[in-house]
Amino acid sequence: MNLIKQDKSSFTWIWITATIVLCSLFTFTLIPGAAAQGNSDSSFPGLSQSSQNRKYFSLMQSVFDFIQQHYVQEVDPKLIYEGAMNGMFSALNDPYSTYLSESEMNDMNDTTQGSFGGVGLNITQPVGPRPDGKPRYVEVVSPIEDTPGWRAGINPGDFIAEIDGTPTDKLTMEEVLGRLRGTPGQEVKLLIKRGNRLEFPVTITRAVIEVPTAKHAMIGDTGYLKLITFTPMTAPRARDAITEFKAKGYKNIVLDLRNNYGGLLNSAVDVSGLFLDGGLVVSTKSRIPSENRNFSTRRSMLVAEDIPVIVLINRGSASASEIVAGALKDRGRAFLVGEKSFGKGSVQQIFPLDTSGFKITTARYYTPSDVNIDKIGIPPDREVKFPEYTEEDAVHMNELINANRIPVFAEENPQATASQIEAFAAALEKEYNLNLSLLKRMIRDELNRTVIAPVYDLEYDIQLQEALNIFKSGQFNSLMKTTKTLKALQEEAEPESPILS
Repeated sequence: MNLIKQDKSSFTWIWITATIVLCSLFTFTLIPGAAAQGNSDSSFPGLSQSSQNRKYFSLMQSVFDFIQQHYVQEVDPKLIYEGAMNGMFSALNDPYSTYLSESEMNDMNDTTQGSFGGVGLNITQPVGPRPDGKPRYVEVVSPIEDTPGWRAGINPGDFIAEIDGTPTDKLTMEEVLGRLRGTPGQEVKLLIKRGNRLEFPVTITRAVIEVPTAKHAMIGDTGYLKLITFTPMTAPRARDAITEFKAKGYKNIVLDLRNNYGGLLNSAVDVSGLFLDGGLVVSTKSRIPSENRNFSTRRSMLVAEDIPVIVLINRGSASASEIVAGALKDRGRAFLVGEKSFGKGSVQQIFPLDTSGFKITTARYYTPSDVNIDKIGIPPDREVKFPEYTEEDAVHMNELINANRIPVFAEENPQATASQIEAFAAALEKEYNLNLSLLKRMIRDELNRTVIAPVYDLEYDIQLQEALNIFKSGQFNSLMKTTKTLKALQEEAEPESPILS
């Protein structure tokens, strides 16, 4: 805060006088029930845990009542309640234990249940003003295939200007989602803007939308399966993909868990069961005995033991995806390629509170070799990293982005051929001194804003390239003989550090 400078001595006396008055007022308005605790230690020594719990709860209730009766203006009790709830969970210093507002609880339910009523559009909205000065309309990132939004012909890059007559630049993302989602069978009217001139209305009937969870394709004789998150639908979708791979005579499989932030534990166990012939997948340990459990899979594996499996991981692979990667690694079923995973080795449960709720950590999970990877992560068997930007690269990248060269090219050449992309990227390489493959990827990403993005990008994805090269080289079996469990790696690291490096 910047204050206008005034005579220092006069302000000093004013603030001393004001402070004395305020202290006098506060001294005579102590919260009932709290004044008696003035001479006691704040931790209530000598009291049992349950007695301390009652003491603190009584104090909280007293403060709540005091604010309602004495604050300078009337306060919505819900506002105080939500502030107290946020404060309690913040005090745990655990980013995974949080209070969930009504909208956050609804979003969480949509994700964990795997479906919701809506139109089937992945959307985004600028936080602040757009750099081009245009309104903050909601932009379509991509329609979910075979949904009402997709069948209505809405494309990636389209703007939703209005929802039922209300301009979206005046709405928060929470309000936008509230208007797009709803009871299946009901209609919602959208005004779509495409490009600089095209504008048209669309009436969409809401339907049950399945949360996108898996993509798959064949790459030669290799089945490529990318899991986006873990919902109740993940294992069935993975099973469908593998069944298709088998029908097409696949000889290898790549399981891509990169940037998979996790999801349901049971879903991770079910997916692991597609690759394992029974046995332990993960165990959970808690201070509550009932939370100590072993999760095993049935003998119903779908991927035969003689099918080589490579799992792709990176820093965005977390939680449930680490459960799968850890299980397949510790059980000697898969070879891991990429970068060390995120390191989230805790289990959360969600509890409802009227229309809101909360998520709280109740246990930690351990891989089959009895290792917890929280804040440590899972190291790949073969590390493959994308080139890191130097400070000089960052400067050139910033210049390129601010020049708006790539979006202009994509707008002028929406159906750009491979040779056009190659030529434009080569020109940018000379001008900005940036990696050619990175530039081509940026160009293709911009072009893909107006189409359904491909399942994989083999030209740029060096981690996927390495996985395929391992299969082609015939080295998979010999490499698997050199892999170690997470427990063995931890024990090797113990002379220097008790954690994996």
